[in-house]
Amino acid sequence: MTAEAALSRIDPFPYQHRLSEVMTWPVECIEPDVTLAAAAAEMRRLNVSSLLAVDPGGRPVGLITERDILNAIVEAGAAALDLKVGTRMSSPVVSLPPDAFVFSALARMAQSGSRHLPVVDPVDGQALGIVTAGALLRLRAQRALALDGDIDTLSTAEDLGKVQARLPQIATGLQKEGIGARQIAAVISAVLRDISGRAAELAAESLEREGKKAPARWCYLLLGSGGRGESLLAADQDNALIHDGAEDDDPWFAELGKRASETLDKAGIPFCRGQVMAMNRNLRHNLKGWREEVAFWIQNPVPEALLNADIFYDFQPVAGDFALAAALRDAVTGLGQDPGFVRALSGTSARRGRALNIFGRFREQDGRADLKRGGLLPIVSGGRVLALRLGVKVTATPDRWRAAVEAGMVRQEDFARIDDAHEMILELILSQQIADLKGGRAPGSAVEVRRLLGLSRERLKQALRIVGEIDLILNHVLGP
Repeated sequence: MTAEAALSRIDPFPYQHRLSEVMTWPVECIEPDVTLAAAAAEMRRLNVSSLLAVDPGGRPVGLITERDILNAIVEAGAAALDLKVGTRMSSPVVSLPPDAFVFSALARMAQSGSRHLPVVDPVDGQALGIVTAGALLRLRAQRALALDGDIDTLSTAEDLGKVQARLPQIATGLQKEGIGARQIAAVISAVLRDISGRAAELAAESLEREGKKAPARWCYLLLGSGGRGESLLAADQDNALIHDGAEDDDPWFAELGKRASETLDKAGIPFCRGQVMAMNRNLRHNLKGWREEVAFWIQNPVPEALLNADIFYDFQPVAGDFALAAALRDAVTGLGQDPGFVRALSGTSARRGRALNIFGRFREQDGRADLKRGGLLPIVSGGRVLALRLGVKVTATPDRWRAAVEAGMVRQEDFARIDDAHEMILELILSQQIADLKGGRAPGSAVEVRRLLGLSRERLKQALRIVGEIDLILNHVLGP
């Protein structure tokens, strides 16, 4: 291996593990109005080198370390021990939610110069745990091919575009390290979520600079494959917005959606061809407006309404006040259990089209079979239907099918076959996208099946036959 090749290799650890797996918990906390003497005594008692300062609601407001206390004593002598923690702590602190990947924590700590990063609940901001640079390095030597710094600090569409442009390289490197396509899709989705969230924040900041303050709290939502954590290398925009304004819409929110989408387009994430973006009026509402919008879809399950619901129920918050997204999830989960609506939504799977013809041969166009339309979408749609029927709030496709197994709706052996098919189809699409990008061709979902070896072709056909059974499974679960 050449030196250049060795340096370009990706350590898969930061892309495989989330902060919930590596954080220390419960986190040791202290109030900011406690004296440094009391903080030092607490560190000694707990045998730790730092304490997280939190407000009465358990939300991090700062971090105090042994070094901070020593520096205070050097500067002010013994009298420093009577100072309050709040006067010497590092503040504000950067944080991440528990489902963030380790690579995001490494980038954020490097950018901020901090060796400690609190892990917080994204809805109420309470501290759940903490990760330290030392602990991460002990877990794995850091040689990851990092993204261009912390996305949260980037300030232009061009900067975001540089990160987005690195995704094929990251995906290729992880694939060479033997990481599965589903895990790679989760990494790609995590980056796209951060880019989308940052685009919304930049839009809000630009409006603020113009003297246009937000009229109410808001939350920017990522829909579709990004919300499910299953994006590959041909993702476009699918986003929406919820706010808590008295009126269902406001020009400020319209401009936020427009500027965010324009930034994403410049960053290499193109406008949605189906116009599923917060810049469009029907995808911006307060909670009452969203209830009415979803209720309309349910009461009028025409193809357009079903398509909207298909994408909408995958939503995840990426910027703004995440509590609004949690309230929205609570409000629409019950609505989505309507039997007639669930039955109508299940019918969309049967209309997706199949990747095999009646003779068991691939349906090809220009030597390629569309494995998204005839393979992925029935699995994804089936999982969504089951989740709605059950009233569960998870969005990842495997988690939705697994919930149906746990509820006794789907047999474990059926889930195992569908899950294997999902992983295989994702792998083939991703490999084709990487090959197409190397060859100067735009990535898509169609796979050149003739390049597959005989055994792989037969395995793919078997996977697609399993996909063809999903309608029967849904019919059995939902009844006549």
